[in-house]
Amino acid sequence: MLVNLTTSASKSTLPITALTRKTVGPWLAKQPAKIQRWVKSTLFSANEGELCLVPGTDGALGRALIGVATLDDPWGYAALPARLPRGRYRLDPAPEAAQADAAALGWALGTYRFGRYKKQEVNFASLVWPDAANKARLSAVIEGIGLCRDLINTPADDLGPAQLAEEGQRIAKAHGAKSKILRGEKQLSEGFPAVYTVGRAAAEPPHLLDFTWGDERHPKVSLVGKGVVFDTGGLDLKPAAAMKLMKKDMGGAALVLGVAHVVMSLGLPVRLRVLVPAVENAIGPGAMRPLDVLRTRKGLTVEVGNTDAEGRLILSDALTAADEEQPDLLIDAATLTGAARVALGTALPALFSNDDTAADQLLAAGLAAKDPLWRLPLHQPYARLLESPVADLNNVTNDTYAGAITAALFLERFVSPSTSWAHIDTMGWNVETRPGRPMGGEAFALRALVEFLSRRYAAS
Repeated sequence: MLVNLTTSASKSTLPITALTRKTVGPWLAKQPAKIQRWVKSTLFSANEGELCLVPGTDGALGRALIGVATLDDPWGYAALPARLPRGRYRLDPAPEAAQADAAALGWALGTYRFGRYKKQEVNFASLVWPDAANKARLSAVIEGIGLCRDLINTPADDLGPAQLAEEGQRIAKAHGAKSKILRGEKQLSEGFPAVYTVGRAAAEPPHLLDFTWGDERHPKVSLVGKGVVFDTGGLDLKPAAAMKLMKKDMGGAALVLGVAHVVMSLGLPVRLRVLVPAVENAIGPGAMRPLDVLRTRKGLTVEVGNTDAEGRLILSDALTAADEEQPDLLIDAATLTGAARVALGTALPALFSNDDTAADQLLAAGLAAKDPLWRLPLHQPYARLLESPVADLNNVTNDTYAGAITAALFLERFVSPSTSWAHIDTMGWNVETRPGRPMGGEAFALRALVEFLSRRYAAS
């Protein structure tokens, strides 16, 4: 990601004025008659996404006008780096904090391109950091989003379980965190049998990343991310269309690593723990079979009703490990169910929580950050649908209804009722290209989680 934000202005730096449909009239009325005539002749009315290039007295470009829905919407600025003539720009008038942050964030995300395999010839315009912008915080968020997107966009041939775990360890070491990786059969002796069973059929053994950062005296916050680097569905093989995007099935892991990077960069007063079980759900001689019974770290047995519901199996061990130290807050993220996408679409993550206060705070943070989530219920009567005649529970139900809810209820079995827990079921992928949000990996809920954690712990 190029970002293209600069700290230095010059005499050639051009002004950009962001206007809404309500403010364009009053602004225009204060301008010289020459500018009024020009803008009116272009039919610019500040509709969202509109751009008007206004000439200066010498006939060269003198100012750009942009139409935005609201001044604090980052996506209103995201198209500008590619649409504006190459050069350096500043916001005029100087914006207050909310607009400054939105413009800087949108501008930076508008320069994101995944260029690992294909050269991207793009000449972006640059924006001078607005004085009111929180540069340190935004820089960390931008880096976290870019990190998350890059991980999801990288195919499993170059991001297997080992590479995902090692990338997470690299991030941990960059911030001075203590980390370890459990590989293959070591997971059995260390108490992660479900992780091992799901990943043992692949050519590359399963890995489990576990790192901690921060002062032990601070509140414990644990993040768990589903790291299925590719999901064939196992012996319950996915059809081709459903398998095509499965390099993104480690989107939960990418999200928590991105959030962790921001938390550590900002130095939030928490003792952070991150767990990423990294596996490939493959077909091979060691593949788990339908109706096999798995043992888990918690001691519960699980009948495998469907080998394609593997994400909740690896999360069960990681959630149990995180829960054992009684954290103040436990959050997991996963590209877990198609049912959540049917209910909410691809761009709105589903939130489940056993803590109404924490859920309300997270939803409010998402709205404030323009990164919304939607809460779905942990409807307890549906828990009976996970019953098994031979094990403590099944990993799926026998019907196709309420799949996101029953998946969350499955995960809840591995979290103590006294632990404040939130589960995020995300798509992790933009299905279309929009300004600042190209088709491909996406860090849905990252800004919401950072805002939530900042509000909850900044005063600790």
